[in-house]
Parts: sequence; C-alpha cells; structure tokens
Amino acid sequence: MRNILGLCTLILFVSCHSSSEGDVFMNSVDNKWNKKSEQKFNLEISDPQNPKNIIFVVRNNNDYPYSNIRFIVNFTDLQSKKKQTDTLNYVLAKPNGEWLGTGFGDTKETLFQYKLNYKFPARGKYEIGLTQAMRNDNLPGIEDIGVKIETAKP
Repeated sequence: MRNILGLCTLILFVSCHSSSEGDVFMNSVDNKWNKKSEQKFNLEISDPQNPKNIIFVVRNNNDYPYSNIRFIVNFTDLQSKKKQTDTLNYVLAKPNGEWLGTGFGDTKETLFQYKLNYKFPARGKYEIGLTQAMRNDNLPGIEDIGVKIETAKP
C-alpha cells in the first residue's frame, strides 16, 4: 500500500511540470470522475500583458462510454472574486468510434481549446474549476483532467 501511495505522489509531481510550450497542471480522477467532484487548478499569472492560450487536457481510455464530454467551467479571478461560468461540449471520438487523441495503448490524450489569446486582466491568482456534466454520477474511463497554459504566439 505504501508503494502505491508513493507511486501516486511521484506521478502527481511529475505530471505538473513546466515546459517551453507552457505549464500543464493535471489531476487524476482515477477512472471514475464523480459529478460532484470539481477539479480545481490554481494559476499564478505574472505577465498579464502577454496573451495566453488556455487548453483543457483529457486522458481517457476504452472504458469511456461516450464520444463526447461536457464540462461546466468556473473561471475565477481570485483578486476581484469575479467568476465566469461556461458549459462546454467537446468531441472525443470520430463517428466510427475511433478516439481522436494521441497516445499508445488504451489511453488517449486530447487537447481542447478553451480561451485563445486571452489577456488576463491583472497579475495575480486565478482558479479554473472543471466539473463533468455527463449523465453518469461516476463517469468511467476518464483517467486525468488537466489545464495547459501557454503564451499565445503573435
């Protein structure tokens, strides 16, 4: 049990990394994303003058029963407490059932654009909360949910 807990901790540290293409923050939902379990991502924006692309990352496997996924997104400026809520629908599979994402084996990773060339109003802390809005109380087949923040290219 200790080895599994240690491995999970290591995966969490490795999965939240910084790269030249942006910051990626991942949360594991352990193949059963509960409808009431909002996945929260805290962002620290130090250069609001540079527009950003905000991209959602979904890792799913063959246990996922649908060809799409719906999110309720709560985007909050923690300084002003201003909150924006969006309901989004993204396609995960072609009409023939083939997954659109990339990856080897059963797990596929798909990137979905949320906000492109978004200019944060000020430097500071922001929070993005994602809740699944599908029919299942516990949504099978979703392994990880994440947010990628990258500086928009001119």
